[in-house]
Amino acid sequence: MKYAIVESGGKQFKAVEGEAIDVDRLPGQPGEDWALDKVLMFVDGETVSVGKPNISGMVVHASIVEHFRGDKVVAFRYSPKKRIRVRRGQRHEYTRLMVAGIGGAKPEKKAAQAAPQPEVGAEAMDDLVRIEGVGAKAAQALRAAGVVTFAQLAETGLEDVQAILHEAGLHMNPETWAEQAKLAAAGDWKAFETLQKKLIGGRKAAPARKN
Repeated sequence: MKYAIVESGGKQFKAVEGEAIDVDRLPGQPGEDWALDKVLMFVDGETVSVGKPNISGMVVHASIVEHFRGDKVVAFRYSPKKRIRVRRGQRHEYTRLMVAGIGGAKPEKKAAQAAPQPEVGAEAMDDLVRIEGVGAKAAQALRAAGVVTFAQLAETGLEDVQAILHEAGLHMNPETWAEQAKLAAAGDWKAFETLQKKLIGGRKAAPARKN
């Protein structure tokens, strides 16, 4: 049996020709070729090669099949003395790779064995900083929690967003983020800009007091 141990995203995976592996999300698109050049070990029958740390010239050739999100993981933080009740959910982003060959030149694709293109394209990362009140640190915390698009932010509950910000040490009021994200996801930029004109730092401006 021929296989290789490769590194991707700081994690190790066993790559076997003709089989798929699930790694942390990669920037490529479904159908693209992807080369894994961090090969730590190569086994071909009784022959074993170990890198120091990588094997020079050894490459695992693969193709991107799809991007998908894993099962939701829920964490609950409870502190009775400080009245802290934080519930946080996260779905990690993954990329499925089909291993085409190990080592040497890139193998030629056969039309009959070509992986089918998924019907729905992978979600591209949106610029969450466009949301009024979302800064660079908040956007980074959201992306780390798996919220990378306007649509995902619109679907994330207010308590979950607050929990994500709290875990990142950020104290913000995201009460209008979902409303803004919903308009951005729908491409209704006119309504999006109209809403933002009514906001101050991402919050709805308080009505003026009557004398």
